[in-house]
Amino acid sequence: MKKLISMVMVVSLLLSGNYLYSESLDFGADAVSRYVWRGSDFGNSPAIQPYISFTQGPLEIGAWGSWSVIGAAGGNENDLYAAFSFANFSLIITDYFFPGYTGDDMIDDFSDTGGHIIELSGSARFNKLNILAAMNVAGNDPDNSIYFEAGYEIYNHEELSAAVVAGAGNGFYTVDSELNLVNFGLSLSKDRYTAAYIINPDQKTSFLVFGISF
Repeated sequence: MKKLISMVMVVSLLLSGNYLYSESLDFGADAVSRYVWRGSDFGNSPAIQPYISFTQGPLEIGAWGSWSVIGAAGGNENDLYAAFSFANFSLIITDYFFPGYTGDDMIDDFSDTGGHIIELSGSARFNKLNILAAMNVAGNDPDNSIYFEAGYEIYNHEELSAAVVAGAGNGFYTVDSELNLVNFGLSLSKDRYTAAYIINPDQKTSFLVFGISF
């Protein structure tokens, strides 16, 4: 798996052409009242979520993390990704890494007992409709969990947009590992601000999350 990640990064750089002269090199961070991802809470805490991204033409390579502000267990994430976009479609490989900062986080262990999960995903946009399909293909997920999501924009006026979102998954997304609806709600954004009301029917719970970008 380490060879696979290395090959992906090398190929990505080759595809980007003369990558020393990047189209875009960016960084920033979001602050969120709660880190809720695909219907599940991570860390039970507010979080800071920094990122670094490099874009050259259709290729984007980046790092993204989430860090619980109270150091809650399960609240740390430090990911790498490569995305290739064409027209309204994107293909993405993501290395999800969950460090515990215990002195032995197994950063080089991509086995089914290590700290990494490798996901392949694809997304597409058709006018107001966004769809996503994702599957874990390696790492610490023996179920090779899958996730599907659709979002439809229902409002867009004076910089405020809103979309209805529905997502379903199996494996570690659900209580019994069976395919089920895990993420349903309303997502809003305006300028630097975001908000979402999220219901997870599988966990019988809900969230109201606010975020700001810097």
